[in-house]
Amino acid sequence: MNAPVPTARAWTLTARVTALFSLLACLVVTGLGLYLNGSAAQALELRADQALIGRVEHFRNLMHDLYNVEQMEQRPALFESMMGNEQDVRIFRRRGEAPFIQSNPDHLVPPEMEPIPVGTPVSSADIFTSTRADGVRVRWVSALAEVGRPGRGHDGGDTVEIVAAYVMVQEARMMNSYRWRIAGAAAGAVLITALLGFLLLRRGLRPLEEMSRRAERITPDHLSTRLEQDGMPEELRRAAVSLNAMLDRLEAGYEHLAQFSGDLAHEIRTPINVLMGQSQVALGQRRSPEEYEQLLESNVEELQRISRIVENIMFLAQADHATLAVDCAPLDLSEELGRIADYFEGIADERGMRFELDVQGAGCANLVMWRRAVNNLVINAVRYGEADTSVRISARGDLERGSSIIVENRSDDATPHTMVRMFDRFYRGDRSRSAFTESNGLGLAIVKAIMGLHRGTATVECPQPGWIRFTLSFPPQTDR
Repeated sequence: MNAPVPTARAWTLTARVTALFSLLACLVVTGLGLYLNGSAAQALELRADQALIGRVEHFRNLMHDLYNVEQMEQRPALFESMMGNEQDVRIFRRRGEAPFIQSNPDHLVPPEMEPIPVGTPVSSADIFTSTRADGVRVRWVSALAEVGRPGRGHDGGDTVEIVAAYVMVQEARMMNSYRWRIAGAAAGAVLITALLGFLLLRRGLRPLEEMSRRAERITPDHLSTRLEQDGMPEELRRAAVSLNAMLDRLEAGYEHLAQFSGDLAHEIRTPINVLMGQSQVALGQRRSPEEYEQLLESNVEELQRISRIVENIMFLAQADHATLAVDCAPLDLSEELGRIADYFEGIADERGMRFELDVQGAGCANLVMWRRAVNNLVINAVRYGEADTSVRISARGDLERGSSIIVENRSDDATPHTMVRMFDRFYRGDRSRSAFTESNGLGLAIVKAIMGLHRGTATVECPQPGWIRFTLSFPPQTDR
């Protein structure tokens, strides 16, 4: 036999939400870090461009005040000391000639650039970018400058090309340090967020854990335990209300099932004990054929009683699960109720009772079930009504508005307590248990089940002291 494969333990809700919350915080912080990194890099590049543009314009103005190019060649240190970093590039040359002043410590190769004409200001759009071997960015610009001023008594008008570059060494170091700081801050923010989220979730889910502990105490022996509702968050309070309502239904169903099981055992135990007792007595000694025949007849009666109980229980079980298909057809209320009164007339005469009929109209129902429901009400009235009284049977109805059947009889047992339970299974009043009757307490329960299958209602009321009234209301034919 193969060994069971162990299943992976699922994450708790706290762990899942904490992980998702941490992931969300990581994405947000990372996005913010990338934005800040890009903004800082852009700001440093703008500052470098402004410094480069300012120096080139300063060179232009300085050359404009000179007499000739020879003065620049004689004083190269003046121009070499006017750049910011040691790695910066400055090249001065006539167009098409070799540089007469050059400072390029790293031997960087200028990109192909078109010099900015004399008199045109240098802007950020005129700057080119290259990258050193170590990844440091270099900003380049090329501009033409006029040396000397015409009309001042000296030769002027020479044009010099200025090639300058700003190597962003310091900016690269600053950005490298800045990125590490951003990464550290992001990691710390994610860890702190995860920890705080975990603690807040643990605290926030305490009501749910309390609900779980209370739910563990709910057993068949303790169905009265309910989930706490007061002080709960609104979402959990709604869930607790729904679960408590479900527990109320389960408790009622469990109690009903327990009562039903007890009543069923009581009902079946009685005929079984009778069968066993009679058979044991008969087997105690030899009997005549007539005595054995009486015993068999008595046993058959008890078996028939058991059979009726089983048949009724099966019908109720099918009705509860809605497995019965109800085929309805029009029926004549006067004709059908007249037949029922004629059928029970003999039993009513034995108790000095009589029927009073008041019937008009037609109805729509399953004829077999309709007869069974009305028969149960009539025999119930005959069995439990007062002797030498009348049983009133009235009916009104048509196919468009539905129909109603009313059965009334005199009875002193019509109290609010008894009427509430009359449609329960196996329920019988105290007097019915000792009076002459073959009822097993399922007749009115069957009536209620039949009305449920017809989507109708069965009610009981006390219209006046000493009277009890049962009403069956069938819906119109169009509502089926």
